[in-house]
Amino acid sequence: MLAFNDYIMKKRNILVAVCAIFAFSLPALSATDENAEVAAAKSKKTVDYQKSTGAQDREVWVNCLWKISYPVIHNLANNTLVKNMPVETVSGERKPFDEMTYLEALGRTLAGLAPWLELPDDNTKEGKLRKQMREETLMALKNAVDPKSPDFINFTKHAQPIVDAAYLVHAFLRAPKALWEPLGKETQQRYLESFKCLRNRTGAYNNWLIFTGLTEAFLLQQGEEAEPFRLKVANNKAKEWYAGDGWYKDGPLFSMDNYNSYVFHPMYVAMLEAMVGGKNVKDAADKDVSSNSADLELAKKRMVRHAEFCERQIGPDGTYPAFGRSVTYRTAAFQSLADVALRGMLPDFISEGQVRSALTAVHRNMYEGDQNFDQNGWLVLGFNGHQPEIADDYTSTGSLYMATLSFLPLGLPADHSFWTSEPQKWTSKKAWEGNHFRKDYKVKY
Repeated sequence: MLAFNDYIMKKRNILVAVCAIFAFSLPALSATDENAEVAAAKSKKTVDYQKSTGAQDREVWVNCLWKISYPVIHNLANNTLVKNMPVETVSGERKPFDEMTYLEALGRTLAGLAPWLELPDDNTKEGKLRKQMREETLMALKNAVDPKSPDFINFTKHAQPIVDAAYLVHAFLRAPKALWEPLGKETQQRYLESFKCLRNRTGAYNNWLIFTGLTEAFLLQQGEEAEPFRLKVANNKAKEWYAGDGWYKDGPLFSMDNYNSYVFHPMYVAMLEAMVGGKNVKDAADKDVSSNSADLELAKKRMVRHAEFCERQIGPDGTYPAFGRSVTYRTAAFQSLADVALRGMLPDFISEGQVRSALTAVHRNMYEGDQNFDQNGWLVLGFNGHQPEIADDYTSTGSLYMATLSFLPLGLPADHSFWTSEPQKWTSKKAWEGNHFRKDYKVKY
């Protein structure tokens, strides 16, 4: 028995010695590793989104939208956009992106910013910020088409301006009193001619047809001669490419990505609205007007259905999956939901409070920190951080400003029920916390 105990003690001593050797051989945690762990811990927000009021949520949205938009608008208003805005690409090449990225930045920023700027002035802190942003935006818009400006923006070269002229058009449609009417005849005419010059080229055979259609519809609305063929092709192909249950194919084949929000639903609805309400519509055949009106009502129903999917896509912690092309457009993935909320078209079973709470959680995750901005406040390539390797080859710094499209409900005044209703749990939060939630379904329209 004693010999056995001696054997156990020897084995124990050997094990202790081996552990000591390994302890000395393991590298100490570096300061960099410690900093990374601390940063990661700090990045895990513990905010209970159900305890914030609508006024607090609105302040978060305004601050985030300002943070994204200000560098673009302020620099263009001061003729320093080309001078100060970086041109980051996955390839590292500036050309030919430096002939396209500035229109991208302007059009995409304003498409999401426009509804907020359309609100009337008031003496609140937010109202003063909005007035400043609107005044700088009007100066920026004037500089963009002034041939003498160092920030004179290209519409005449490359196919890409087809895309971003449409985002700019969408801004004018969303805020006509704030952004279009105050421009003056000369500046308005410069934009109208810039939009017409896009007719000398074509783009991809997919969602790009909607860009062309929206721009032509705006020209029609403004009393200009639109090209009926471009309008008809855009409308017919959108109907042909509808896959069902609120989803469009991006061309002949379906793509699982967020282009239904980035482009299809909001722009198709806006295109049809402009076609139905344009100044030249009185000259069109009655049957065309009637047909477009029917198409518009159906397109709205389909956008509402797609918005339901957008709401369910938001996880219980305010994160959402990064899938498909162009994930660097970040929260533009929720434009369908934001547009439906702005229009007051949410279905009865999705409350304004739950949409506001869900999107607040998303905005805080994405934009309250600085992980998506460089040292000068410009957006960087990535999804949630500087991740240039995930950018598509057509993406540059200006492309990223589609992120503003999730902020459309800021176009609802602060006393609107969207902002005054009680915060509520959104669908996935209910589901993952074991609460009762609505069963999903499918539609046949």
